Amino acid sequence: MITNLCLVAALAVVSLALRSYQNQALFRIGTLGLIATSFLAGWLLGGSYLVGILFASSWFLLPWLEILTRVRRLRMPLHRSLEKCPPPASSKFPAFSSLSDEMECIGFEYAEDVDWSHDDTRHFYRLFHSTEKRVMGSICLLEQDHFSFFYVTFTSRTGDGRVLMTWNYPYSYGMQFAPQMLINKVDENLDIEELASSHECFLNTQAGTDLVVLEAENLRSEIERELLNQMEHNIARGILVRDQNEMIRYSVRGMFFLWGQFLREFVRFS
Repeated sequence: MITNLCLVAALAVVSLALRSYQNQALFRIGTLGLIATSFLAGWLLGGSYLVGILFASSWFLLPWLEILTRVRRLRMPLHRSLEKCPPPASSKFPAFSSLSDEMECIGFEYAEDVDWSHDDTRHFYRLFHSTEKRVMGSICLLEQDHFSFFYVTFTSRTGDGRVLMTWNYPYSYGMQFAPQMLINKVDENLDIEELASSHECFLNTQAGTDLVVLEAENLRSEIERELLNQMEHNIARGILVRDQNEMIRYSVRGMFFLWGQFLREFVRFS
């Protein structure tokens, strides 16, 4: 029994170590190692292949605990009105000041700080723009309960209604993008200048793109419109459904979509 425990513990430690590397191949090997660890724990300690399979499959069923306990009760506003607000405290967002400085160093002008909030969720945006490049930049902070993360976006809009966005959003996204949204997702570890360069390359792949110049005072309304379009697209796809009082929630289909996104995140396909 002690030998079996040591074997399971050793495999678990190696698997967790592999998942700590940035290399995708090593990360995925570590993921498979965790599944193998669970199988061995069930087989060697429970004395049955069936118990091992049950333990291993728990990794794929685990997201349903979050979906059924929290997501199922979640209600979100359909219309998200952005309001002017103070920037987040440095204790909440230590990198905020340096990111803002980097954005201005590469030629972007500060526009305004805005946010929308509902219940325990707050989404903050610091907006920038470059008239010369015809690009809007934003530094975003998402706070939900006691969990928070930030990401950076560079967005350009075309005369035919397309939205071309480069971002380093660190997780698999919880909704489908509208057809007019073309997304260039990059590594979350890239700095601001590298993100801007990636966006430039992304724009160059869109042959004949006629970019629209947006004035600083229109940035907020454009984001509100894009958020609404995205919500309506996901309602049309059956991922979201309308609830009372202009609220929306995830449908059963949407819960399975989220489960798929959780699994994508687990094995890091994206």
